Amino acid sequence: MGVDYYNILKVNRNASEDDLRKSYKRLAMIWHPDKNPTAKRTEAEAKFKQISEAYDVLSDPQKRQIYDLYGEEGLKSGQCPPPSPSTSRHYFQRQHPNPSFRFKPRNAEDIYEELFGSESGGGGGNERGNYSRGHFRNNTNNSSSSSYFGNGGDMKKPNAIENLLPCSLEELYKGATKKMKICRNIFEGTGKVRTLEEILTIEIKPGWKKGTKITFPEKGNQEPGIIPADIVFVVDEKPHATYVRDGNDLVIKQEITLLEALTGKTFNLTTLDGRNIVLPLTDIVKPGVEVVVPNEGMPISKEPGKKGNLRVKIDVRYPSRLTSEQKFELRRVLGGVS
Repeated sequence: MGVDYYNILKVNRNASEDDLRKSYKRLAMIWHPDKNPTAKRTEAEAKFKQISEAYDVLSDPQKRQIYDLYGEEGLKSGQCPPPSPSTSRHYFQRQHPNPSFRFKPRNAEDIYEELFGSESGGGGGNERGNYSRGHFRNNTNNSSSSSYFGNGGDMKKPNAIENLLPCSLEELYKGATKKMKICRNIFEGTGKVRTLEEILTIEIKPGWKKGTKITFPEKGNQEPGIIPADIVFVVDEKPHATYVRDGNDLVIKQEITLLEALTGKTFNLTTLDGRNIVLPLTDIVKPGVEVVVPNEGMPISKEPGKKGNLRVKIDVRYPSRLTSEQKFELRRVLGGVS
């Protein structure tokens, strides 16, 4: 029989006109060359031509009758194929349903426009038949097909799908690699849909801030006539037990006693990358004072090698009560201090 038009359109031999139309639309929206990347252009053109020819034959009652009786050869040659030797004695009974019939395939783009809406300007003349020259119109003036492809005939693209990407402060300080698994629907070459699991790799850069977005273009579900949505991961910062981020600075709170505020204190701080910083306080510390350690804050992603500051906010813890003797000693020691 040659080409199996029913298989090409993914319909059974009893398919109705509505079945044919629906199947053609679904496959055409997948394989129209303008809807495929350059790398798949040649394959898409061949598939689109097959789909269009199959719909042309099966949607035309006369062509379909001849095809069902004599296959592709009988349809295109206009003659009944020779009988097999076992049936040669009945050859005189084999008559073509329409001896004057000549197969004239319709233009692929004409079929496409007929089912998805013709151009508002009528679209005649030399603009027809672009398929035979190896390319297709974008139908940029096709207002009738906007329900399928968006304004101007372009395919619609849904809004991006956003997901939070929780990151520890250490990851945002040092950088990290995260692997995120996604599941999405894709179309096979046959027009079937299957679910694909995919691992997306995200390289967290040192200094990235909460709200930073990482976009994976067109990694959403594939649907006929729709450009897959972008998948976007939005950095979210997990709370830290010791440090709080303030822009490019890191803030840490430390509490000291009144005695330490008056006589001195040495802090031993562990940085987010595991280093130890020794910070001695030799002067008298007033409540609420902030000690700044330059270049020990968060990395600045847009200025490699630079960091913000580490700010140590100090609170002084006063005693809840003093004995008479303690008060007397304080007056004696501090009485002359202004």
